[in-house]
Amino acid sequence: MARLFCNGDAMRGGVLHHNVAAHTFLGTVRTTPDYRFYSVRDEFPALVLAPDGGAAIEGELYDVPMDDIRARFLPDEPPELELTVVQLENGDSVLAVGLRPGIVLDDSTGLTDITAAGSWRRYRGLTAPSSGDVS
Repeated sequence: MARLFCNGDAMRGGVLHHNVAAHTFLGTVRTTPDYRFYSVRDEFPALVLAPDGGAAIEGELYDVPMDDIRARFLPDEPPELELTVVQLENGDSVLAVGLRPGIVLDDSTGLTDITAAGSWRRYRGLTAPSSGDVS
């Protein structure tokens, strides 16, 4: 099993939540304040490690078998993203998906910096499911 940080449509209520829904929801967490957060074509979010000028980004943590990450989670991720490791505000390092290197510099990608929002839900104007909603 691996702890997987989800910060986009794999979170509860999202269209890709089915990829992690069968696994243990460990709670809502935040990264350390070392990340920039982007909306890519206003379709999905992307994290980038940015020790200068970053923020803590909110997401959800799941306990997912590595085989499921490989076979179910990653195939639904956009090509602009790749598997990486992020640090949570409690100091733990966990798996996540982040923007592939070099994408930030490519103006044709349609990136909008949404770091100030701090979460995909907040940026999209969505309400977080109640803490009891773990499906």
